Amino acid sequence: MEKRVLDALYEVILNRKAVPVSGSYTCKLLEAGRVGILKKLGEEAVETILAAYENDKNRVIYELADLFYHILVFMVNEDITPEDVYCELSKREKPAVHT
Repeated sequence: MEKRVLDALYEVILNRKAVPVSGSYTCKLLEAGRVGILKKLGEEAVETILAAYENDKNRVIYELADLFYHILVFMVNEDITPEDVYCELSKREKPAVHT
């Protein structure tokens, strides 16, 4: 699987915002606005945590995928790009220590 799948999904969500598609779940989320998206994002975070407590790796992976998707919807809604996040993560990168 391509490592940039999240970037591709971000582009699909961005496109749904620009060109809404009738019946699209993504469009419904975007129409719900910030509060609706945040509620769904919180729900997905809780489901991920519960799956982790159950120690069910497959369910954790499933829930993480849902969480990533909803994070991307939130990012599109807030005009935050993956590059914005990559830059922030890059700032936090610590140099490797060689002994």
